[in-house]
Amino acid sequence: MSSVGWTGAVAVFVVLDIAALPGPDPQLGRVLWLALQASVWSLLVPLAFASLLTGLILALGTVWGLFRHYWVLFKLVLTLIATVVLVLYTQTISTVAGMAANQAMSGLGFPSTLLHTGGGLLVLLLTTVLAIYKPRGMTRYGQRKRLEQRKQAVP
Repeated sequence: MSSVGWTGAVAVFVVLDIAALPGPDPQLGRVLWLALQASVWSLLVPLAFASLLTGLILALGTVWGLFRHYWVLFKLVLTLIATVVLVLYTQTISTVAGMAANQAMSGLGFPSTLLHTGGGLLVLLLTTVLAIYKPRGMTRYGQRKRLEQRKQAVP
């Protein structure tokens, strides 16, 4: 749920990012950048950490395991990278939102971060696809564990 929530929140973030592109109304861009900053800290970052934590708990507490299937490892790595990039990206958002809060800078256009947010959305959609389709392929560890389980089952 947290992963899907995070993906949805990033999709909304992309829409706000598009709306904040320089246009005829610089005040709209200012307000949207302040909204983007608020959504990062109140929504995106908590959902990212919740997604990472629940993913680890589910991987360790289910038959899928954390190291048994390549798709689980790949999804974990993608989620970890996306979380780290998001946390690092908050500095950029805070800087631009600080510029947006300054009335003296209201006539200036703000930089577009659409490439970054769109890329983040693609990564999160990929993790969702992995979680749904669960591609085949066991790690060596997973193959060894499966073989051990079969040996124990045969008397």
